[in-house]
Amino acid sequence: MRLWSLHPSYLDRQGLTACWREALLAQAVIAGRTKGYTRHPQLERFQACEDPLEAVGTFLAGIQQEATRRGYRFDASRIDRPGTTRITVTAGQISFERGHLLAKLRQRTPGAVAALEKDEVPAIHPMFDIIPGGIAPWERP
Repeated sequence: MRLWSLHPSYLDRQGLTACWREALLAQAVIAGRTKGYTRHPQLERFQACEDPLEAVGTFLAGIQQEATRRGYRFDASRIDRPGTTRITVTAGQISFERGHLLAKLRQRTPGAVAALEKDEVPAIHPMFDIIPGGIAPWERP
C-alpha cells in the first residue's frame, strides 16, 4: 500500500489507479469493513487524525479530482466522507517519495519522469502541508 504525499499529477496511469484502489482499501480498513491491513504503517497518519474516515476521504477526493482532470471516471460516490482535513508531511518524506516515484517511473513510464525531475521541490497532494523534518516514522524505506 502506497498513499503518496506527492501531488497525484505526478503519477502515471498505473500509479494513479493503484493509489485510488489502495486508498479505497485504506478507507475500508479505517471504517472497519475489513480485517486485513489494520496495522499497515501507511495508515498511521490518517488514523492519528481527529476524524480518520474524513482524512482518508479528503485524500481520496484529491485522487479523484486528478483522475477527472485526466478524463478518467473514478466514482466519487465511493468516498465515504470527503472533507477538508489537513495533515502535515515532512520535507524529508517528500524527498524520499520523490526518489521512490522517480525510480518507479523510470522503469514503468519513462515519459512521465520529466515533470517530477524538473521539480526539485515537488507539488504535494492538496491535503498536506510541508514541515521541516526527515523521513516520517511510519515510512518503511
